[in-house]
Amino acid sequence: MKQLSLSLVFCLAVLFAGCSGKPVLYIYNWGDYVSPEVIKKFEKEYNCKVALDFFDSNESMYAKLKAGGGGYDLIVPSTYMTDMMYDQKMLRELDRSRLPNLKYIDPDYLKKVRDSEMKYSVPYLVSFTGIGYNKKKVRNFEPSWRMFEREDIKGRCVLLNDPRQAIGAALITLGYDPNTRNEEEIGKAANLVIRWRKNIAKFDVDEAKRSLISGEFWLIQTYSGDMLQALDENENIEFVFPKEGYIFTADTFVIPADASNVDLAYDFINFMHRPEIAAENMQFVKFRCPNTEALKMLPEKLKNKPSINPAKALWDAAMPTLDLGADTRLYNAAWDKIKSGSGE
Repeated sequence: MKQLSLSLVFCLAVLFAGCSGKPVLYIYNWGDYVSPEVIKKFEKEYNCKVALDFFDSNESMYAKLKAGGGGYDLIVPSTYMTDMMYDQKMLRELDRSRLPNLKYIDPDYLKKVRDSEMKYSVPYLVSFTGIGYNKKKVRNFEPSWRMFEREDIKGRCVLLNDPRQAIGAALITLGYDPNTRNEEEIGKAANLVIRWRKNIAKFDVDEAKRSLISGEFWLIQTYSGDMLQALDENENIEFVFPKEGYIFTADTFVIPADASNVDLAYDFINFMHRPEIAAENMQFVKFRCPNTEALKMLPEKLKNKPSINPAKALWDAAMPTLDLGADTRLYNAAWDKIKSGSGE
């Protein structure tokens, strides 16, 4: 239902934008992932319209594009999907001379990603995957992925509807690399997620945060930025980094190979990395933007959050999700097994 309504919003935006006679920038993004006020400022400054469409997983976004559902000028995939799309010649290489604000990008971030020279992608927002929970409902909480095995909270748990995140958490729990290409290790992790599956209400991305806030769910696998939003609405919610380890996630701006409004896409990327704009956007989305000057402009309350300004040890310990090329099939097969409930 949500995906249908979002698509309807996109279609209406396209219709009204076309009637205005202004150039239109078509962006494919995650939901609740950009400040509406920032969008309005961009539209006013560049005398254009922005048409936003939304996806709820990298895999669904990729499948839509491969099926011919293009027409976008700018897309916001996670790094592992960005790398895969580039390898498949789905993205344009970037002219960095048109993006002067890249000088603000944190060099420590660039050390963690494949596209360290920003040849085909520009970082947008960064997050860490951990556990959000209701401290009034969950007794004897431990900062561990093993919490999803607790029978006393059966039916009150949610895992991310993302194969690399859900399987990645299980791999980390078992002491394996979340980017392993070892079929036996992936199989063991899939069996662990299947055991967790007996305890969870569903796999989800967008609704889990709201359901944790409302009290419907008590324990969820989630992104640190989403939990900063939730903390503002429910004082009983906490976010923790599991002791076994956690995944670092970054989403990027990329320009599709078939983009029609390339100039406006460049303008938007550069605009979003103006320090004052990046800082304003961070205050809305509550995710870290790896823009060094923007981070200095944040209010102290937000600036001091570990998920926004992580300590070096926390940052160094975070594990990225990498593109595994043809071996992605191992995770897809494991995910099919998990979703069908077959296995242990």
